[in-house]
Amino acid sequence: MSFKTSKSTIRTIKQGDPNFHIHDSLVTAPRAGFEINQNIPYNYKLIISECIDKGWIKPVAYITEREMLFAGLSK
Repeated sequence: MSFKTSKSTIRTIKQGDPNFHIHDSLVTAPRAGFEINQNIPYNYKLIISECIDKGWIKPVAYITEREMLFAGLSK
């Protein structure tokens, strides 16, 4: 019996990682973030803010190895 395994080419990048931000000639922007509707109740906004401040909620992005390679080459 044999098994074929393959390795994923998707990588997780976190906020402090070098490839977390996208750069062009005018703007630098994070690859991931949070969008919170302006109609969110105030008490929920406070809870989410506290969770982010304490590091319980963190933005992460996913990128393929190919995208990561091309991002490195374009610098």
